[in-house]
Amino acid sequence: MSTQEVFVQQFARLFHHYRDALSPEAEQESATWNSVPPDERHRLVAAARLAILELETNARMEDDSRRYFAKPGEAEWGC
Repeated sequence: MSTQEVFVQQFARLFHHYRDALSPEAEQESATWNSVPPDERHRLVAAARLAILELETNARMEDDSRRYFAKPGEAEWGC
């Protein structure tokens, strides 16, 4: 298993934990990651993968948009 896949699964596990902790039904005993049905676990991992991909894409687009602007004090002025 690649490190990226391990990260995605850890992210999904954390997402599940905090989603349960912040839900209105938090007073009920929340299910541990191992007791989550495999289909639900696969959905959470897929959602985590998509969220990470979106974050990476947005960061890359932001970096690309800044590439065309000079840093303060480095702009070339003139005709």
